[in-house]
Amino acid sequence: MKASEFLAGLITGAVVGSVLGLLAAPKSGEELQNMVRARADLVMEEGRRAAAERRAELEAQFAHSKQIPLNS
Repeated sequence: MKASEFLAGLITGAVVGSVLGLLAAPKSGEELQNMVRARADLVMEEGRRAAAERRAELEAQFAHSKQIPLNS
């Protein structure tokens, strides 16, 4: 089994489990929507932060590589 197939199965299982857990939760529709919205906002913010950090790392590496002279 390829690692990508395993990862796809893991993600699919997590999504299905989350959806079933939310559907079985003893909360009202409005409470559930607010909870899901808050969680989605948190995940998106974490993704933006991680992307900004990675971009800064790559820009620093690029700037450093431009300073190193190439041997001809």
